[in-house]
Amino acid sequence: MFVNQRQFPFLAELRARWDAIRDECLARPLDTYQPWVQREMYGQGWSVYGLVAFGDRIEEALEACPNTASALTKVPHLTTAGFSRMAPGTHIKPHQGWVTTVYRAHLGLVVPQDCALRVGDETRQWREGETFVFDDTVTHEA
Repeated sequence: MFVNQRQFPFLAELRARWDAIRDECLARPLDTYQPWVQREMYGQGWSVYGLVAFGDRIEEALEACPNTASALTKVPHLTTAGFSRMAPGTHIKPHQGWVTTVYRAHLGLVVPQDCALRVGDETRQWREGETFVFDDTVTHEA
């Protein structure tokens, strides 16, 4: 299920800085992105640039993205953060997480047409500069 974003005032900071965050994302060389480890969910085409991994800051990555790093300091209890890239036509198959204490928040940076996220029975179109928050334990796909 999608979660009401009003519960998370820190998202306003991410939305307000989305263009600077997008620029830092786009400035990262493609070879600095790594394929997402669970390739059975999507095949090829999804890669990530990690900034925070399970509570551990990736200092070199954060230093390369100072606007993003600054915005992330406003996120309480942050466990994981990074940039994701999906090649055209990539489909992340329906799956669900197992951690019941974490919500997922996503900020659209570069969004082509016909790009959506389905959580449970609801599908929402991605929009640049907008955020989604959802319960990862509910079946979702992108």
